[in-house]
Amino acid sequence: MSTFAVGDEDFLLDGRPVRLLSGALHYFRVHEGHWEHRLGMLRAMGLDCVETYVPWNLHEPEPGRYADPEALGRFLDAVGRAGMRAIVRPGPYICAEWENGGLPHWLTGPLGRRVRTLDPDFLAPVEAWFRRLLPQVVERQVDRGGPVVLVQVENEYGSYGSDLAYLEWMAELLRSCGVSVPLFTSDGPEDHMLTGGSVPGVLATANFGSGAREGFATLRRHRPSGPLMCMEFWCGWFDHWGTEHAVREAGDAAAALREILECGASVNVYMAHGGSNFGGWAGANRDGELHDGPLRPTVTSYDYDAPVDEAGRPTEKFRAFREVLAAYAEGPLPEVPEPPARLGAPVSGVLDGFASLDAVLEVLGGEETVTPVPPTFEELGVDRGVVRYRVAVPGPRQPYPLGVTGLRDRAVVCVDGRPAGVLDTSDGEDAVLPGQVAGPARVDLWVESLGRVNYGPRLAEPKGITGGVRHERQYLHGVRARGLRLDAFEAEAVGKVPFGPDHGGPGLGRGTLDVAGAGDAWLRLPGGTRGFVWVNGFCLGRYWAAGPQEALFVPGPVLREGANEVWVLELEGGAPSSVELDVVRDDGAPASTEPDVA
Repeated sequence: MSTFAVGDEDFLLDGRPVRLLSGALHYFRVHEGHWEHRLGMLRAMGLDCVETYVPWNLHEPEPGRYADPEALGRFLDAVGRAGMRAIVRPGPYICAEWENGGLPHWLTGPLGRRVRTLDPDFLAPVEAWFRRLLPQVVERQVDRGGPVVLVQVENEYGSYGSDLAYLEWMAELLRSCGVSVPLFTSDGPEDHMLTGGSVPGVLATANFGSGAREGFATLRRHRPSGPLMCMEFWCGWFDHWGTEHAVREAGDAAAALREILECGASVNVYMAHGGSNFGGWAGANRDGELHDGPLRPTVTSYDYDAPVDEAGRPTEKFRAFREVLAAYAEGPLPEVPEPPARLGAPVSGVLDGFASLDAVLEVLGGEETVTPVPPTFEELGVDRGVVRYRVAVPGPRQPYPLGVTGLRDRAVVCVDGRPAGVLDTSDGEDAVLPGQVAGPARVDLWVESLGRVNYGPRLAEPKGITGGVRHERQYLHGVRARGLRLDAFEAEAVGKVPFGPDHGGPGLGRGTLDVAGAGDAWLRLPGGTRGFVWVNGFCLGRYWAAGPQEALFVPGPVLREGANEVWVLELEGGAPSSVELDVVRDDGAPASTEPDVA
């Protein structure tokens, strides 16, 4: 058994000063079959500790219904076997470019901005969740022979709120649940963030991507003593759909890392390995300096331009960081692990079965509701997926514009069963359909959430049609709504969908890929516009022709020798012309991708 403590200037392991060289690796963004390899990559880079968040909404999709919350404990056991320490950031809010910042939709729906405050209706489910989750952290603390050395109180609260009584309540809850290792907070190195996000008697850390000396000087104005730590050293960044891929030059990132260490500080490289937003769990941000502008949904890849790329391969940044970190290692660094098995050869196939969205909804959808105004996704119990809103335009009446107020986030519109256009919110949440609609008519709006906001003042906002559907200036009432959740796509249920020949529009396609030499691969959908794809029942996430992401990572453990079933839920265009599996190149990219030119 060991002790881990916060000293006046250093972390203390059994009374001996230690520096934490940590890297972020989220267990929920990496297939469990790859955990051991990715931890080995972090060790080979020169890190001795790993940090992970815990996404509440992934593990409690409905109140009291849990989905593998023990995954955290299995991951911490893997960390211990790898000879590393662990930092756990349990939330309840995590940001992390994750759907709703990790908060369950069933909680933010009714509470809205009351979340992340001392409101009793928020605190009660938080306490219930923590008492369910934290025993697996407590029993793996360093003072019980496990790897856990630090646990976070909330997350970057100074960027959001000022309810310090709530933060103190959170710290007390962690202690009452048995957390005995040091607690910490993490915030940007700005006075208002550190003032709003820190807790008396709890270690405060800072998050930044450069300017370590200035950042730590600001932290010292608030905390004159205690270990210095950059809890999130942003060595890269994430991508939004429809933007350029974010890249940070390796030498620049390595110089910033060196500056942190020269300050005598500990560090957590965010991200050391990013992984993927499988299952449609990618979040979204609001544009603008105050994060209150148009929605910017995050792509499925969480590569983050990290030193270990999405496919688990070392990059130029990995080699540069390894050189910096080697100077702080106790002895030589381990050799870089061999990569996991890769797909033996490219594979291509076609989708030979199709079902319309209406047919899929009949089998996999929730119950239809009839309400005067459109219900939100939260009111329909939909976290990730689409909702069909159906309204009637009375008649006879002359053609008028059809509009939606409070659209979140994108709607494919059909009038009397025929495609009529797409509404998006790039210019605001009040959108008008091109052309005009005469009555009588039946209007279907297939609305998709592109990811709930994970950061800033627009956190906890609802999805769907949050205002109403208008014909000219008149609201249309008597709305029929039915949700289609992504987690409804299970093999037994999909087997009941009436597949037929190509229908030419949005819907669910099914096909088979015959694989010889199963292993890590990249998947492409030529001709696909926007939707989701599953391989052998495993949801790889969203695809979208908007880019910059052009292929989805397929973990090798998902594939099998021989026949592999693929489902493609196309939401906007026609069915993709084919499904392609590509080989992972030595640099982690698809084999058919042009190599990067330095």
